[in-house]
Amino acid sequence: MPRASSRITSKAQTTIPKPVRKALGLNAGDVVVYDIADGGVMLSKAKPSDAAWLKGLQTTLDEWTTPEDAAAYDDL
Repeated sequence: MPRASSRITSKAQTTIPKPVRKALGLNAGDVVVYDIADGGVMLSKAKPSDAAWLKGLQTTLDEWTTPEDAAAYDDL
């Protein structure tokens, strides 16, 4: 099985390696989904229905946008 890796930055960001982007057909602006189970994570490209659901969900989470929230959650 092919394998790829990337490093997590101090801001908890990473670059999806080129072989993974190619395998999933990812392009700039695409949304990825993380399915978490049994101590592992499966990464996949979001389907249009997934992206619509996430966009709808995003509007319900706007209560956590204060500077105090940023200070509390930035290190997660």
